[in-house]
Amino acid sequence: MTKSKTIEVKGSKITVISNKELDFISLTDMVRHFEEGSVLIEKWLRNKNTIEFIGIWEQINNKEFNSPEFEGIKSEAGLNRFL
Repeated sequence: MTKSKTIEVKGSKITVISNKELDFISLTDMVRHFEEGSVLIEKWLRNKNTIEFIGIWEQINNKEFNSPEFEGIKSEAGLNRFL
């Protein structure tokens, strides 16, 4: 069963979703009080190392992961035209 709770870190409430024995922390909540916080997430998601990490995570956790399509995405990561 999925459970949701919040924790407070330096005055900011951050959502934590627990599913089975895994916890997932909201990146959006973490940067909400930063100036241009959403831009930080966008930059992080465009980073080649982040894309590689997400690909490995998907291969491990997603039986329907499309590896060939992901390779095309990964090859574009880090380039200025990558959106």
